[in-house]
Amino acid sequence: MSFSLYIARRYTISRSKSSAVNIITGIAALGIIASTAALFIIMSAFSGLREFTVSFTNATDPELRVIPALGKSFTISGEQEQELKKMGEITHYSKIAEERVLFYYDGKEQVAYLKGVDSIYTDVNPVKEKVIQGNWLQPETSQVVVGYGIMSKLSMGLFDFNNALEVYVPKPGKGLINSPEDGFKKAALVPIGFYSINDDVDSQYVFADLGLAQELLNFKSEQITALDIKLAPNTDEAKIREQLNSIFKGKINIKNRAQLNASLYKMLNIENLVTYLFCSLVVVMTLFCLAGALIMLILDKRENIKTLYSLGTAVTELRKIFLYQGIFITTLGVIIGLAISVGVVLAQQHYSLIMLTNTLAYPMQFTFINILIVLATIYTLGILASWLAANRVNAKLLKNS
Repeated sequence: MSFSLYIARRYTISRSKSSAVNIITGIAALGIIASTAALFIIMSAFSGLREFTVSFTNATDPELRVIPALGKSFTISGEQEQELKKMGEITHYSKIAEERVLFYYDGKEQVAYLKGVDSIYTDVNPVKEKVIQGNWLQPETSQVVVGYGIMSKLSMGLFDFNNALEVYVPKPGKGLINSPEDGFKKAALVPIGFYSINDDVDSQYVFADLGLAQELLNFKSEQITALDIKLAPNTDEAKIREQLNSIFKGKINIKNRAQLNASLYKMLNIENLVTYLFCSLVVVMTLFCLAGALIMLILDKRENIKTLYSLGTAVTELRKIFLYQGIFITTLGVIIGLAISVGVVLAQQHYSLIMLTNTLAYPMQFTFINILIVLATIYTLGILASWLAANRVNAKLLKNS
């Protein structure tokens, strides 16, 4: 153990003769404990909110989505499907035909997306788990699963044999439209279930069978608007992108969940950054107390410093004493603060101490990344504050002692 480290440890353990110095040092330590705990709890809360928010999009957005580079649709041949099945990194893929259409029910209208999906869709996207009433649709039928928002706007019920849910799909072509039959393709649908994910999605999609959607959109059997893909764990996304571009000859765009929800992820990242910067500002203000406590300790130990200096201790070594002491106090505060905050986060996760609703606990996420961020933040600012305070030990101070 070096001389400076030994003296710093003794100063940290022992109490000063001045009660004011002891009180200021205690306040500084408590400030570090409180700021460490607050920073970790707030970051864990925002991590939980982030995952909670993103979980809504995970129900309808796959790990990868293939869309046409030009136009609204593209074709997938049998040979291309065989190549997809040979890729071990892809566990499932689902074909989709989607278009914005008009729904009519009991005198009420609603514009939304008719989303035709195949029987594999629920293996790629867990939307089936979000069905709150009724059942998921059966393939090759006119059954549909309607969003809760659309259901509310149309005042729709299940198994209403007196009123049919009708869909009107614009027909492609040119020229004047003399009647609704000339301009729209019409079909009667059977609502078999309602799903609820969030307000936006609930008012956006009506899920139907892929074949029915292709027929209404005048698509060929191999014509689709998107291909949703579920990947095996630990798959190299860049490698999959290269293989998919090779299969479809570069005529596609590939987007992951973050790219499909770029605005949402950008907003969440900005909120997380602003919160971190705000909390870091509070930590900076707290660590001013540490710097003040060390300066008070330096003034209190002037006679001891002068004695050590007279015995041949270099000024740099004397500065290291108080730098190390600041690091010791910071370490003590970090350990206690993290112990408290980790306990609070785990208690919330397991015992739901704070509830948003009667059934929904406030989401918190414990991650080691947040621990590393807290450690880096507190130690960086703590060492900086200690270094600034330790520089008060100089020739002028020793001369005036």
